Amino acid sequence: MDEFYIDQTLYHGRPASAANRLPKEMACYDLLDRLEIPYARADHSHADTIAQCEAVEQVLGEKICKNLFLCNRQKTNFYLLMLDGEKVFKTKDLSKQLGVARLSFAGAEEMERYLNLTPGSVTVLGLMHDTENRVQLVIDKSVADAKNVSCHPCINTSTIWFTMDDLLHKVLPELHHEPIFVDLPVEEPEA
Repeated sequence: MDEFYIDQTLYHGRPASAANRLPKEMACYDLLDRLEIPYARADHSHADTIAQCEAVEQVLGEKICKNLFLCNRQKTNFYLLMLDGEKVFKTKDLSKQLGVARLSFAGAEEMERYLNLTPGSVTVLGLMHDTENRVQLVIDKSVADAKNVSCHPCINTSTIWFTMDDLLHKVLPELHHEPIFVDLPVEEPEA
């Protein structure tokens, strides 16, 4: 297994060069710059484990929230859930609050089709590719109440953060997406 690499520098703004960066990543920076949203960035190798995400959080100085891509059984309704990284996701809790039966994880094919993302890089910024509004954004209260929000810029080799206020009042209106807010329970530790 490859050793996890993380650049210990916290960058402010876009990379100095687009070399070795995907166009969809650069499009995220273009969006944030166009909307005059300040953001910080940490660069790292693919962050696939909780320990790796915690190392990224140390550089960012911010918690990373989970971003889950979900769908109903018929694969006709799609949801992007932003959830506190500490919370355990249970489909029954979210299904009940949304009034939707049988939510499950959507496949890589749908993720690519609607958000132009690959597994491991799910992000609210992927909604820039959802021009037909096929994906409903769902934000858990614990994430919505936070001062800042962290996410990948459409690739999981960088993580950025900016204010929740900028997400709600600048980014989402620009992307023509309106979130649904839920309040998912915190899993009680077993005795």
